Amino acid sequence: MALMPKRQKYRKSQRGKIKGKANKGNAVAFGEYGLQSTQAGWINSRQIEAGRITSAHFLKGDGKVHIRIFPHKTVTATPQETRMGKGKGEPEYYVACVKPGSILYEIGGVPKSIAKQVMNRIAHKMPVRCKFVERREQ
Repeated sequence: MALMPKRQKYRKSQRGKIKGKANKGNAVAFGEYGLQSTQAGWINSRQIEAGRITSAHFLKGDGKVHIRIFPHKTVTATPQETRMGKGKGEPEYYVACVKPGSILYEIGGVPKSIAKQVMNRIAHKMPVRCKFVERREQ
């Protein structure tokens, strides 16, 4: 089952623009290593789930993976062979809007070499460019 919100205030949302860099959610908070986006874009729920499954297969129960993004935005489309007009289409799928600098996944409890391999596999599933980052001591 793909990720989707339990409730929504408005069923159909507008596209909007992804402007600026991430101010919140741009530091590794839960694990030791993270996957940070370097591009803006939409990541749909199936791609997020694919990253989670990839990490679970590779780790085989070792370590802990935290997913820091959640798909809140609906993407709608009108059916094929429908004439112009007749309003906006039904929600097709959900996406997470990602700004440059936002942390997508975090991992803890594994060595750096293993974490780097896991994040590399997850990055292949993402539609935006990503980089491997470590936790900064504060």
